[in-house]
Amino acid sequence: MIETTIYIEAMCCENEARLVKSSVQGLNGIKGCDANLVSRSLKVSYDPSLISLKDLIKAIDKTGMKASLKKEEKGDRPAVWWRQPRLLALIACGFFIFSGFIIELILGLPHGEARLFYGIAIIVGGYYPAKMGLTALKTLTPNIRTLMVVGAIGALILGLWGEAALLVLIYSLGDVLEAYATDRVRGAVRALMGIAPKDAAVRRNGEIVILSVDDIGIGDTVIIKPGERIPLDGEVISGNSSVDQAPITGESMPVTKAAGDEVFAGSINQRGSLEVRVSKPFQDTTLGRIIHYVEEAESRKSGYQRFGETFGIYYTPIMFVLAIVVMILPAIIFGNFSEWFYRGLVVLVVSCSCGIALSIPVSVVAAIANAARHGVLIKGGVYLEIAGKVKAIAFDKTGSLTVGRPVVTDVIPFGGATEESVLSLASSVESLSEHVLSDAIIKRAKERGLSIQDADEFEAFPGVGARALVNGKTYCVGNKSLCADPGVTTIDAEDKIKRLEEEGKTLIFLTILDKPLMNRDSQRMMKIPLNPPFSKGEIGFLPSSKREMLFPPLEKGGKGGFETGFSGELLGIIAIRDEIRPEAEGALKRLKEMGVTGLVMLTGDNEHVARVMAEKAGISEYVARLLPEDKVKAISGLKRGHGIVAMVGDGVNDAPAMIESDLGIAMGAAGTDVAIETGDIVLMSDDLSKIPYVLNLSRRAVNNIRQNVIISLIIIGFLVPVALTGWIGLVPGILINEVGGLLVIINGLRLLR
Repeated sequence: MIETTIYIEAMCCENEARLVKSSVQGLNGIKGCDANLVSRSLKVSYDPSLISLKDLIKAIDKTGMKASLKKEEKGDRPAVWWRQPRLLALIACGFFIFSGFIIELILGLPHGEARLFYGIAIIVGGYYPAKMGLTALKTLTPNIRTLMVVGAIGALILGLWGEAALLVLIYSLGDVLEAYATDRVRGAVRALMGIAPKDAAVRRNGEIVILSVDDIGIGDTVIIKPGERIPLDGEVISGNSSVDQAPITGESMPVTKAAGDEVFAGSINQRGSLEVRVSKPFQDTTLGRIIHYVEEAESRKSGYQRFGETFGIYYTPIMFVLAIVVMILPAIIFGNFSEWFYRGLVVLVVSCSCGIALSIPVSVVAAIANAARHGVLIKGGVYLEIAGKVKAIAFDKTGSLTVGRPVVTDVIPFGGATEESVLSLASSVESLSEHVLSDAIIKRAKERGLSIQDADEFEAFPGVGARALVNGKTYCVGNKSLCADPGVTTIDAEDKIKRLEEEGKTLIFLTILDKPLMNRDSQRMMKIPLNPPFSKGEIGFLPSSKREMLFPPLEKGGKGGFETGFSGELLGIIAIRDEIRPEAEGALKRLKEMGVTGLVMLTGDNEHVARVMAEKAGISEYVARLLPEDKVKAISGLKRGHGIVAMVGDGVNDAPAMIESDLGIAMGAAGTDVAIETGDIVLMSDDLSKIPYVLNLSRRAVNNIRQNVIISLIIIGFLVPVALTGWIGLVPGILINEVGGLLVIINGLRLLR
């Protein structure tokens, strides 16, 4: 089984997407297919022994839309108007209709001459839509173009050549306008694609050569001059500059970059020259993945999108049947076939429009493209819809509510140790850790010129700490639970611990494990409040499962428990403080004003630190001393108490809680891989003020979709009855229908602003 993506020109509405799918689904060897309007693509799973790619492309070409295996180039723009066949056909159609009117109404020439011009107008203007309309009829997926064909033929049968020509003109105009509307939305994605340059200066073999971005490999050195855009993600190896990352992260201020810093494709080098070692091909860059997710967002459909698709599947055939009944049944009963045939024809042409099918995806993708321009990645319409319904938000503390760049404020040694030895040993253990607090300890050790020794047998325990051998001795670095379980006493340090915790600082304990301890069998479990409102965090101890991983027994025997274990000695306490993000208080206040009733901070820190940091952020509810799995339980409790819950986190430790929540919002850290993969919504610039923006955008988008659906249904609800009663003619009816469709499309495009 092979999966491939086929790109389709001129696929601009849901009816056309359904036509393409139906033309492929029935082929022998096809296992599945899915059309995407935004990327104008069709993903197909097929058996190559039963069908070839050539056969697939041929089947799509028969619909009147051209298929290709090659995607349009980055930054391509729509063809100018004089190179667009449909637009030229529309202009020619209008010219011949106008000429026919002049001949018939002004010059008073015989009808034959006028009909000649009307006939040419019908052929020229109706060629492209008729080709797809007839294909749709063959595949039993009638759409608006099928209606045009049937309507025009019916008008010609009745001798209404002028009306038939106008019908073709109006439908063709609607086609062009709908294609324009869809392309405006697609243009937002194309703008993202266009911000990365197509080529760059590369240093190879001592020479500087200009290469296409596609030909630049990982490890190549790219030279970026002031004012140029950075072509690919990479690491600065030489130079200093200010870089405008607004196209990627939405940040308003440039960011200083020097050797060792990461830069992103599409950002703008403002001042100095930079040499950058390429780390990823374009499709794997932060920008490339943003483009991919925005294009694929249409496939993760909201309830409104599913409604629009379902409505179109059943509504169009029903209207066909109704029109046929109106044409035949009354004529049999009352006679006057021409009158009832005309009335049924009017019902047919006024009943269907791409408006309701197109306006919903236009609104969704316009909103998602808007968010992408503001440094927010929304992975699908379903997440856009959920965001507006959020009633409670849980925030991880470190890296989400706080800046995520903690600093060491105090180093307190015990038992004959010195500040220098505590920092040196702790940084040696933490040198193999990826935790943000580890970086703070290592940074302080380097600032003081201390040596960082090699560590062996390193083991990390999320939410608890880490253990390693340094110079043959076992050291543990982590929270207070590490002291309680191996029997390390902290009695002499309680006053200092209390003072530091009241100052809102996170405490890291350094212990050495060296003495056997008999019969360590008592185990107390951490108590986690599950249901809101949360009580103050409770002091707890390491669960037995974590204790056994961290402190394995030397020997096992008896009926259970530890026959022998470790005891240890406290060597020092390192106090670390991370500041609340400056925008946090304002963002939380705005969320409360928007009706988000539950704002909760989740943290692995102790009660005192949690309370102080929550007060600084303006959050009244918090839960302390949580392991990653305990955050999942806390999210479950929030969902029971509030309904729709979002979880804001920044990495691997928060992933389980983000998955458990209804909406995972990841702090992007300027597009880290973990955040982009984990979150349903990613804040590329780590700006909490974007959360109220997303919720507001979601509500705007949902209101916009509701308006579009209501407008479309009102127009249909008006036109069909008046057509049945004969109070409206063919041309006025289709004009009202197309104007209504245009209104909802324009309304959807407002979300691009």
